[in-house]
Amino acid sequence: GQVVESGGGLVRPGDSLRLSCAASVFTASRHIMNWVRQAPGEGLEWVPSIETSQEVTTYADPVKGRFTMTRDNAKNTIYLQMNSLKPDDTGVYYCADGPLNVVLLGPYDYWGQGTQVTVSS
Repeated sequence: GQVVESGGGLVRPGDSLRLSCAASVFTASRHIMNWVRQAPGEGLEWVPSIETSQEVTTYADPVKGRFTMTRDNAKNTIYLQMNSLKPDDTGVYYCADGPLNVVLLGPYDYWGQGTQVTVSS
């Protein structure tokens, strides 16, 4: 695949995690990179997106103020710092490039495996 996600785990409510998305040079240079998540039995849910040309980042309302998406161009890696985690944040997290309306029709075969985040007391 073009990306490899890592950093998930089992944590308690209120804890923090940092997810990483190691991308190929081509993928990392794409205009828009997104994090999306999939809870058990649910469809994909948008988390944040970063527009690389202007380094503008937008966040879904449920994660505003708690999650921060950043990128390290030298490492072709995108990060998602997640603080104050809640049980509703549980799911498989994927990073994916491209327009969000296309991304949300996934997951696609060429995506990475995702990384599991479980928030439970």
